[in-house]
Amino acid sequence: MHLLQLSAGQGPDECTRAVWLAARRLEAEARERGLTLAALGSVPGNVPQSLKSLLLAVQGEGAQAFCETWQGPMLWHCQSGLRPGHRRKNWYFSGQLFVAQAAVFDDAITFKATKAGGPGGQHVNKTESAIMATHRQSGLRVWVASERSQHANKRLARALIALKLAALAAAQQSAEEQARWQQHQALERGNPRRRFFGPDFVAR
Repeated sequence: MHLLQLSAGQGPDECTRAVWLAARRLEAEARERGLTLAALGSVPGNVPQSLKSLLLAVQGEGAQAFCETWQGPMLWHCQSGLRPGHRRKNWYFSGQLFVAQAAVFDDAITFKATKAGGPGGQHVNKTESAIMATHRQSGLRVWVASERSQHANKRLARALIALKLAALAAAQQSAEEQARWQQHQALERGNPRRRFFGPDFVAR
């Protein structure tokens, strides 16, 4: 299971717009490679069509190699459409790959099936396939409804709990080890892994 997080860090609204554009491009590239994506969580930005962060589960052959192309600092070079006349044109965001390897066994988790909610009209999955998963020892809780079967949502819930448990463990280690979990607080700038240009988010 590969989890990929895109983040604008503490950047301005233009950086959160870059994350939203990157998510659309990432989805198209994953589709071309036959990979499946499931959104596990997101934090909306302050303006329309923007995301402060997005966490995705990426599955399929070649998922790790694909995620690695989205790992590290990335640059969107574009005149701001949110602040006309603003001189700055470089907007940074980043991607972070997490491989949920830690085993989290079912006997440590309480699963509860619930109905998926939210907008969608007749396309909303009205069966009880969504999963509320609670790690009993830590009290960590996640809700997953991105897939149409309980089995698939349980698998994603296990991976998400494993990621959160690993983050808790990292928080107790040295500052150097914590660094990879601080993507939202400190976003590396310079030497971007990927570059995108203009309103159409063209890769070069």
